[in-house]
Amino acid sequence: MGAGEADGRLADNVIHFVRLLRGAGLSVGPAQALGALEALQTAGIGRKQDFYWTLHATLVTRREHKPIFDQAFALFWQKRGLIDKMIALMSPEMSSAAAEAQEPKPAALRLAEALGEGAERPPRREEQAEFDARLTMSEREVLRSKDFEQMSAAEFAEAARLVRTLVLPEDEVRTRRTRPLARGRKLDPRGTLRRTLRTGGDVIALARRTRRLRHPPLVLLIDISGSMASYSRVMLHFAHALARARERVHVFLFGTRLSNVSRHLRTRDPDEALAAVSRAVEDWSGGTRIASCLTTFNKDWSRRVLGQGAVVLLVSDGLEREAGSELPRQIERLHKSCRRLVWLNPLLRFDRFEARAGGIRAMLPHVDEFRPVHNLESLASLAAALDGRRQFLPDPRTWLRPAA
Repeated sequence: MGAGEADGRLADNVIHFVRLLRGAGLSVGPAQALGALEALQTAGIGRKQDFYWTLHATLVTRREHKPIFDQAFALFWQKRGLIDKMIALMSPEMSSAAAEAQEPKPAALRLAEALGEGAERPPRREEQAEFDARLTMSEREVLRSKDFEQMSAAEFAEAARLVRTLVLPEDEVRTRRTRPLARGRKLDPRGTLRRTLRTGGDVIALARRTRRLRHPPLVLLIDISGSMASYSRVMLHFAHALARARERVHVFLFGTRLSNVSRHLRTRDPDEALAAVSRAVEDWSGGTRIASCLTTFNKDWSRRVLGQGAVVLLVSDGLEREAGSELPRQIERLHKSCRRLVWLNPLLRFDRFEARAGGIRAMLPHVDEFRPVHNLESLASLAAALDGRRQFLPDPRTWLRPAA
């Protein structure tokens, strides 16, 4: 084998590997592929460890992308037989016992789809089979209970579409302003006087009024750090649906800084709205500074958006690196400034979740509700809770007690 043929095969494999990473969600392209080839030619191909770290140094730019890179490297360069196993897992001919035996890992389905793009499947023999529909479940019901982190790209797109079709809350509250109503409970002296003047004082027709109903302001504080990537994307679709359906919806994104994206989500098309948000925010999938971001919100935005009984949805896992004395002070101030503070945490999807992190323990005493947000069912439950149909939830402070 000549040197040119070997280099050509290496270049083809690296390009296919970069395409696999791009299909799995990493932001890599032709420039990264050329950089990886130049690095391999400069460093040379020796041990597998050197080959791994050369590709890692040129293709991985964020800490949260490392698990996806490791799985893709194992699938593409070392264990190509796992592709057949994934195809067997997705095949409807596989038994349910085998499917339950292997628990999918995060991003594994996206990697399998990226590997299978363009591959021709062998023709399947058509067989007639009878199924018992009483023991089956529709795809939509399966999707409703599936974790956002475990969804493939197609399933995630379908979940985003279903989020926009959720029954949005109609949590109207009474305001101080009134409107005319024939059978209102409050007399209207001015309206009564006008009616009396029309008849010359012969007939006194009482005019009545009632208090107006209006949606309270809804404020969403969404964490866009690396650990919240999949959940923040779905919550942005939920926020876009809310912003299109009602007034006074304010959306803030925070990672290392606070960004107000309420104006960008007013766009009718959801894809255009999210594209505008991605261009406006610079700290996607970075670190988390909850205390400093809450300080900025309380100082610059609290008086503007938290009036008239506002409801605040805090979407975060609470994994704060700088959980000192400032975080409990700022979350307490936020709690006192709004009518209701609901914390949505995807870590509650784990049955054995315990509030051990310092940021979580600092925030829990100052929230009204502590809810999970990891699938479509949790979002539907949130919409029902905002609508006034509250479910029984334990006091958030009970999570601070030691487990029995």
